[in-house]
Amino acid sequence: AFKMLQFEVVPTQPIGGQKTGTSGLRKQTSVFRQPHYLDNWIQSLFNCLGADLQGSTLVLGGDGRFWNQEAIQIIVKLSFGNGVKKLIIGQDGILSTPAVSALIRSRKVFGGIILTASHNPGGPDNDFGIKYNVSNGGPAPESITNEIYKYTQTISELKQAILPAPVDLNKLGTTTYGDREIEIVDSVDNYLALMKEIFDFDLLKKILTRSDFKFVYDGMNGVTGPYLRRIFVQELGAPESSVMNATPLPDFGGHHPDPNLTYAAELVNKLQSGEYDFGAASDGDGDRNMILGKRFFVNPSDSLAVVAAQAHLIPFFQQLPLKAIARSMPTSQAADRVAQKLGVANYEVPTGWKFFGNLMEKYQSEGRVICGEELWSWFQPHS
Repeated sequence: AFKMLQFEVVPTQPIGGQKTGTSGLRKQTSVFRQPHYLDNWIQSLFNCLGADLQGSTLVLGGDGRFWNQEAIQIIVKLSFGNGVKKLIIGQDGILSTPAVSALIRSRKVFGGIILTASHNPGGPDNDFGIKYNVSNGGPAPESITNEIYKYTQTISELKQAILPAPVDLNKLGTTTYGDREIEIVDSVDNYLALMKEIFDFDLLKKILTRSDFKFVYDGMNGVTGPYLRRIFVQELGAPESSVMNATPLPDFGGHHPDPNLTYAAELVNKLQSGEYDFGAASDGDGDRNMILGKRFFVNPSDSLAVVAAQAHLIPFFQQLPLKAIARSMPTSQAADRVAQKLGVANYEVPTGWKFFGNLMEKYQSEGRVICGEELWSWFQPHS
């Protein structure tokens, strides 16, 4: 435990080009590393959130790309300087985007900050990014992202705490700074607990340990490596060889962490050889996937449709019925055909996960909704 923190106000001035889009702010890493560039955006976010931020708890983590941990240290100081009471941070700064969402919802906290440029390459000469998720676990709506941008154009000061030492991101547990608190959590625990509520782990274990079934998952050296080892190897009993590129690296091993037929060629070749029965890959921050079978791949539009059509086999969808299927505009109409066959509502929305948010809220109390887009990502609200 540390004593009460000291605070300071640091003069700053607007830096151009901080308009925040549907997936947050993404720029070259060298841009983010400019003096006060990240600081200005975070302070503008906090100015936008206003009085509601006082005494709040935020989740904080990223995909492990270059400069992830340094950025977290900056955000900690600004968070405490702007009245945040507690930060929940993934160990070593690692949290997948879905894991941040799960933590926000299960802990019922105010929001979360995710350090990621998604599927963009990482490293000092590549990309960095940041986005904010609100209390329902989903991305900030345009009403917030537009307001952040307005504040970046008029910002004049940064409010930050003076920490006695950098935060030890590796040590699990809680550290207090007077009336402020940092909790370093295992990156996987909470997400794993949620997965066990959604899927039948006993049944999955029977499949993954069969001698006549070979499975391989490519983490693309992104954030999902620890999740793959913990879930598939430790929990479900798959051999260690069933996960590849499962160590998060600052530059993703020099690869482009975008799960498609071009950038996941190593995985594709394994499935094309006929040696494996099932394969998958995920992107840098773990919110996209690609599904492969023996000598064929499932295009993302069909992936959404197949999951929706077979949802009744998943325990999560046996607790409450499927009520709607939603897809992004460029996604094919395969999901529409499934919705029609099942007699559930179907929706078409612009590309961007936050546009699914209203539908999630609409159906939260009466049933499930599956949402997906053309970029190998599909999801459903939980809890």
